[in-house]
Amino acid sequence: MLIPEFDNSFARLPEVFFARQAPVPVANPALVCLNHAVAKQIGFDAKFLTSPDGIALLAGNHVPGDAAPLAMAYAGHQFGGWVPQLGDGRAILLGEVLESGGTRFDVQLKGAGRTPFSRGGDGRAWLGPVMREYLLSEAMHALGVPTTRALAAVTTGETVYRESALPGAVLVRIARSHIRVGTFEYFLGRGMQDELQTLLDYAIARFYPDIADADNKAIAFLDAVSERTAQLIAKWQCIGFIHGVMNTDNMNVSGETIDYGPCAFMDEYSAGKVFSSIDVKGRYAYRNQPGIAQWNMAVLAQCLLSQINEDQELAVAAAQKSIDAFPARYESYYQVGMAKKLGVDLNENPPRAQPISDLSNELFELMERGNADFPLTFRHLAELAAAQIRIDQVKTQDNLNQQQQSALNDFLSQFHSNANLQNELIEWTVHWMSSLPEDTAKRQHAVTGMLASNPTIIPRNHQIEQAIAAGCDENYAPFLELLDAVKNPYSDDPRFADYRLPPEADQRVTQTFCGT
Repeated sequence: MLIPEFDNSFARLPEVFFARQAPVPVANPALVCLNHAVAKQIGFDAKFLTSPDGIALLAGNHVPGDAAPLAMAYAGHQFGGWVPQLGDGRAILLGEVLESGGTRFDVQLKGAGRTPFSRGGDGRAWLGPVMREYLLSEAMHALGVPTTRALAAVTTGETVYRESALPGAVLVRIARSHIRVGTFEYFLGRGMQDELQTLLDYAIARFYPDIADADNKAIAFLDAVSERTAQLIAKWQCIGFIHGVMNTDNMNVSGETIDYGPCAFMDEYSAGKVFSSIDVKGRYAYRNQPGIAQWNMAVLAQCLLSQINEDQELAVAAAQKSIDAFPARYESYYQVGMAKKLGVDLNENPPRAQPISDLSNELFELMERGNADFPLTFRHLAELAAAQIRIDQVKTQDNLNQQQQSALNDFLSQFHSNANLQNELIEWTVHWMSSLPEDTAKRQHAVTGMLASNPTIIPRNHQIEQAIAAGCDENYAPFLELLDAVKNPYSDDPRFADYRLPPEADQRVTQTFCGT
């Protein structure tokens, strides 16, 4: 079979949920990259997808007969402001396929032309955001973060006009879900309670079948979405990822990272870091992401009040209880993630060390003062733990062998510091080392966990921009090389040595942009 059979459950919902819309054909599609692993996962024949007929399918020039192309309807809060109608303005949900394990995946063409929801836009994408999302989503997958995936990137042979003339492209992505918090808002804003119930039932059946028999399905759904969202945001925070545009229309209900627009990984750590050029007030800064996620869950709760209880007062009380539980949900996942990054055993009894939150907060404070690189600081800390340095050696820096001295120097060199900060850093390192397991086998297990939790390679902004610039000149080698590197985030392969390096001063990218 060259392509899997499509089974389009969303297209069987009432037509108010979407607009039926075929992709708009493009002039001269050409394949930039095909994700062979994803193709195999969802049942596409990779050889076929690299053929002219396969590329025509990926670009939207050919629609399989059993597909049901449509643009989804949704609304949303954008930077806190209510927008009653958004919807897929440049994306076409081609249909859904079932992988061998039975999991249902959406197949979506992003940049597939105008839809009834385009609001004056051209419905197209240019090559830069397509390459960025491909790189970022595949890096996130390699890092173990729930995410949409890229199946392919295709150029269109057409020009897209933004600030200048740019090469057009289509991203083919797959996802467990494209149902957003804003999808629920769309029907709440129109007072369409029957449709809200239909959407709730559909989302439970598709994403949370284990709660189908819950006494209060709406509360169970809110709790389940909040749980997955808390886990997702904790993973973002632990790797220094900034989404950039956590509007309710960019947050889905299956707990995946979706809509890679002005997103970025941090180089130098700063709690208030913002990359998005339009986030002038820092609403979606790194430190604000957990709170914004809770805000988005509160918006979802508001959509579900009538389904929670006919009595408004009782419904609000039940929803508020769920929303109030979000910080604890988030913190539990975050502490587990940070404990792995720092090699600390949270289950040690009695605990010998200071709380993990104190250790991590103190380190982040030092990192901010010292302009320390986020990924390399933690990676070198893992290597420092692997070097088996004793506390007295850290204090005196005596009797270190070459490997140990190199590990300690690499860690300390991440901090652009004065003497006072250096002394505080040594003191913190001593506290941290006293928190590591004393038992040799347990310590080795902790070191293994650290090395598997602290990437040496992330998709750095300057590397992405270099790849995009080359791609716009039809040179895709830098993109493919960077893609190979970010798919191996914990690798010490010398082929990837340059991809571990932070940017030089003149290479720093301080702003990222939405692709529309």
